[in-house]
Amino acid sequence: MDSIEKLTAAITMVEEARSVPLSASCVVHRGEMLEILDEARAALPSDFDSAKKIIEARDAIIEEGRMSAEQMIAIAREDVARMVEQTSIVQIARDEARKIIDDARGIAEQEKHEVEEYIDGRLATLEVILNKTQDAVARGRDRLAGANDKDVLGQLSDAD
Repeated sequence: MDSIEKLTAAITMVEEARSVPLSASCVVHRGEMLEILDEARAALPSDFDSAKKIIEARDAIIEEGRMSAEQMIAIAREDVARMVEQTSIVQIARDEARKIIDDARGIAEQEKHEVEEYIDGRLATLEVILNKTQDAVARGRDRLAGANDKDVLGQLSDAD
């Protein structure tokens, strides 16, 4: 920024100028001062243009940073929402799995009870059949034993 340097030089020239006795005035070389001020005035438009370009670049960088930050925030929010959704989906799946397992255990217990009742009924029927068979066998043996006695008695009567 050339204009700032020129203005600083003009200020320095005034500060270092000889004072007029009993006054706040000073003696400055008019030609030198006008030359410095003219150069400062000539440099101002280019300095303003440079400053304007720097400010525009700064504003563009700030806007780019703001947009980038907004994009990162949006992406982060989407990621968080997706993670929360996945977490809730996983929790729902676990709950559903737990329910299915509990239902399966209940059905298995009920079917086991029904099978045990069926087997107990079949065994009771078999027990009745076996008892009747055992009674029939016992009666048959008793008859056979009684028939032998009759044969023995029959043989005795034949011997007479």
